[in-house]
Amino acid sequence: HVQLVESGGGSVQAGGSLRLSCISSGYTYGRGCMGWFRQAPGKEREGVACFITPSLHTSYADSVKGRFTISRDNTINTLFLQTNSLKPEDTAMYYCAAEQVSHGVWWEAEFAYWGQGTQVTVS
Repeated sequence: HVQLVESGGGSVQAGGSLRLSCISSGYTYGRGCMGWFRQAPGKEREGVACFITPSLHTSYADSVKGRFTISRDNTINTLFLQTNSLKPEDTAMYYCAAEQVSHGVWWEAEFAYWGQGTQVTVS
């Protein structure tokens, strides 16, 4: 049984930082993207960042390039998203997704597993 559990969200002022974590259990890292997505009220889900296996490359949405960093620590089965210089437009529920099951660009792909989300609010 695969579980993804996000944490680290919160309320911060503009310019602040948060470190989001996604702990996985029952999951073996497969090929493709394991990433972070976000969804704000009334808006469509948006791909934020992707960690690609086996190349270990990373990919980011243009809106977060230079401010967010995705990383993964296999020893503790955790995917991280370091968010810096936060802006009010970054306010959203952030979700971790794993096991890309469709082809094409990662931000439009289907994923087998999703976490429950962690809320980020920037004022």
